[in-house]
Amino acid sequence: MTKVTYQIVEHDGGWAYKLGDVFSETFPSHEAALNAAQAAASEQRLAGKTEGISYQDAEGEWHEEVAMGSDRPEAEVESEEEESGK
Repeated sequence: MTKVTYQIVEHDGGWAYKLGDVFSETFPSHEAALNAAQAAASEQRLAGKTEGISYQDAEGEWHEEVAMGSDRPEAEVESEEEESGK
C-alpha cells in the first residue's frame, strides 16, 4: 500500500501543509493548518469509483490505466511543531 504524509510547515508568513513539494494555501495558525491537513488525509483514504485515467510522464509519453477506486493510500499528518517539541 502506498503511504502519503502531509507535513505541517511554516510558509509564507503563516502555516501550511504540504505533500511532497506542493504547498496548501497559507493558514493563520498551526492549528488551522493541522485541521486542514487532517481533513485532506481523511478524504485521501475514501474509496472512489474505478475509472480509466490518462496521464503524461516526465518524458512526454501518454499512458492509459485503470485506477481502482478501492486502491487508496495510507495517509498521515506530521507536524514540525510536534517534532521539535514546541
